[in-house]
Amino acid sequence: MQYIFFILAFLCGAIYPIQGSFNGRRLTHVGSPIITAIISFLAGLLGLIVLAFAYGVKWQQLLLVKNAPWYAWTGGLLGAFYVATVVIVLPRLGMVLTFSLIVAGQLVLSIIMDHFGLLGNTIRELSLGRMAGIILLVIGIVLIRKY
Repeated sequence: MQYIFFILAFLCGAIYPIQGSFNGRRLTHVGSPIITAIISFLAGLLGLIVLAFAYGVKWQQLLLVKNAPWYAWTGGLLGAFYVATVVIVLPRLGMVLTFSLIVAGQLVLSIIMDHFGLLGNTIRELSLGRMAGIILLVIGIVLIRKY
């Protein structure tokens, strides 16, 4: 049963290069990474609204956001930073190098967050195997950049 989560996580990662390509195409027509990101988020918002209606979401739940801590709002800001940055970086570094560096950033911060239990995550101490994985990832990025 846990394999379905592996597959979903893999598919989630696989979508990023597609999203980056689509946003890059839009950039060539719009000319601004910020406008490109705005369009991306508007399309996402519309899709989520349609999905919410399809699933019968109770809209009163929106009022519960007042109980969330201030930093809960930064998730959307981080998403906007991600989309705008990919639009800017992708044409300059290429698909493989861009997403290799993104994955490296995700893994390095994830290991730190796991090790210290940051932001309420379960503590999972740094191991030699995890450290070796990060080192191999960095070597892979160097090889991608060089060749």
